[in-house]
Amino acid sequence: MDPGTFTFEEFSLDHGDRRLCRAGEPVEISNRYFDALALLLSEPGKLVSKDRFMDEVWRGIPVTDEALTQCIKTLRRQLGDDAASPRFIETVPKHGYRFIAPVMRLGSAAETRSAAASGPWPAFWLTGAAGAVGGGLAGLLGGFLYGFAASAQGMGATTLLLVLMALTAGLGLIGGAGVGLGIGAAAFAPIQRWQWPVLGGLAGGFVVGALAKLLGLDAFNLLFGHAPRDMTGASEGALLGAAIGFGTWLARGGTPLRGIACGALTGAVAGLLIPMLGGHMLGGSLDLLARQFPDSHVRLDSIAHLLGESGFGRVSQTVTGAIEGTVFGAGVVGALTIGRRYLR
Repeated sequence: MDPGTFTFEEFSLDHGDRRLCRAGEPVEISNRYFDALALLLSEPGKLVSKDRFMDEVWRGIPVTDEALTQCIKTLRRQLGDDAASPRFIETVPKHGYRFIAPVMRLGSAAETRSAAASGPWPAFWLTGAAGAVGGGLAGLLGGFLYGFAASAQGMGATTLLLVLMALTAGLGLIGGAGVGLGIGAAAFAPIQRWQWPVLGGLAGGFVVGALAKLLGLDAFNLLFGHAPRDMTGASEGALLGAAIGFGTWLARGGTPLRGIACGALTGAVAGLLIPMLGGHMLGGSLDLLARQFPDSHVRLDSIAHLLGESGFGRVSQTVTGAIEGTVFGAGVVGALTIGRRYLR
């Protein structure tokens, strides 16, 4: 087992000093259990068999499997892990255990072992790419839903549906990439804490939202001489991006299904809050555009009527905002979870 310091999320294990810390504070752990954790950290993502634990931790001292089970149980408790939904130590039934969280090794001649074998850059770019894919798919689905609702009310139904799907897919791809890169920047933090993906997502969403609004307003003013000032922008992007970042943190180390669920939950909350705070999601922005240009074929009245409103009011915007946030959050966090599992 190579000496050195291992870091994972907010934890660090100094093999030479034989100390485990959480956010800089020492964590009490016995020597035997320290060696077991160090063994797992020395080969992240790989199966460590029961025989290896017996040979390298207990060093041939005869013990039962119950001793190893108790060791892993204690380690999970000290790390705040859960055997049913692990983010650090995964059980491989009848064979051994595997450390599944990204690990950075410092102060050793060995290569850094982490979610990205050559440092945080591959994780950064892969997170951005995965976010773009998830956001694009979510946008495609959102465009289909809005396009179907709008095209059912007038002429050119098929063309309108395709145009909206292409538009929203592009917006989702750009938004997902921005939020994904922001979250990916958290990989550069020396200690992984929940604040970093949240702040990264917030920053990415803010920048993308601000640029999208700026370019959109300029484009409409240039083409038509006026533009809806209240369309979605930086503040909406920041809130949604922060929610996606928190969903990514909740889903860490879990399955893609858990990622989809966490992203859907946090995205739905953000999608609800944005209209309630006076902002606009995609549906609200489309309605603003339709009212700004009376000859537009885009009408979302069918959704409003379904929700008991005569026009696309606050209730319609809140409900559709929650749906949009759910779809976008599920798509982006689900894709990020799949990307991180691939990277490991």
